[in-house]
Amino acid sequence: MGAQKTGLLRTPWFQLTLALVVVVLLVVAPLLLPIPVNQTLARVGVFAVAVLGLNVIMGYTGQVSLGQIFFLGLGAYVTAYGVENGWNIALVFLAAVVIPGVVGLIVALAAARLGGLAIAMVTIALPIIGVPLAKRLSDLTGGSQGISARFSSAPDWTGLANDQWQYYLVLGIGGISFLLVFNLVRGKYGRAFRIVKENEAVAGAMGISPYRYKVLAFTIASMVGGVSGFLYMVVVQYTSPETLAFHHSISLLAAMVVGGAGSIIGSLIGGVYYVLVPNFTNEVAPTLTSLIQGAILLLVLFVLPGGVASLPRVLRRWTGRSSRPSSSTSPTTPPSSASAKEDSP
Repeated sequence: MGAQKTGLLRTPWFQLTLALVVVVLLVVAPLLLPIPVNQTLARVGVFAVAVLGLNVIMGYTGQVSLGQIFFLGLGAYVTAYGVENGWNIALVFLAAVVIPGVVGLIVALAAARLGGLAIAMVTIALPIIGVPLAKRLSDLTGGSQGISARFSSAPDWTGLANDQWQYYLVLGIGGISFLLVFNLVRGKYGRAFRIVKENEAVAGAMGISPYRYKVLAFTIASMVGGVSGFLYMVVVQYTSPETLAFHHSISLLAAMVVGGAGSIIGSLIGGVYYVLVPNFTNEVAPTLTSLIQGAILLLVLFVLPGGVASLPRVLRRWTGRSSRPSSSTSPTTPPSSASAKEDSP
């Protein structure tokens, strides 16, 4: 029975039907939900995209990156600057993706030759340098006060409220980002990423340049970070040096681990974790927020090392083990006949 259910879940028509149901629910939801819920869901989408970018470099390629929040913040600042200076919104979006991508490429060209803790140290420097830099470049960034940009109000022709329009922008742009990354990691580049992650020597022997693919993964992760920065300004409409703070990078890393490294679904779960768990812990015990989040992270690591996204696989393995004794067949040689053979002369 369990095998039949598993086979049903893997059939293309069932997966397609399930996907269509999810899409319909996501499209209809903001029309029925209150404003705070729509805003929360939009924020989940923003940080799910941020975790997705981190997953490209860490989850799929296996390179340690502790500076992903820098690219989110850079994308947010580029968006705010473009809006404040009257740029076309399409140009603003393009700049918010390309500029973090170029910065990520420059960093990757130097850092990708390193490995382990060395590349981690390079990426740690990004948010550490970014915060004071954002404060000093006050003409561009607004300094310590930050900068706001209100450009995501709903057009009159849509008939939507602002929260609904912002939700749909995040859903549309974020959905496209997830689809592009999904196709990337399912194709030849994704296979190359995984080989580099498993063993760089083997990758080199197969004609796959670890350096080239590390640079590619880091650049893509930076561009996805820029997309999340643009979406951050769509929803929050304000950014400051605090956006770049290093502890946000650690929170993104924890969200990726909890959701599931190397998993598209894990990135979505990571966005949920990043937004909802701090709110929950603040409600439970404001003074113990970090402690509770650390306990949740440790619990997931012990119970589900592959993250929450691996739960269905773990459950299938557990149910498979529990069903084996009950489904075992009788021995081929009955005990009675065996004893008869032993007693015979």
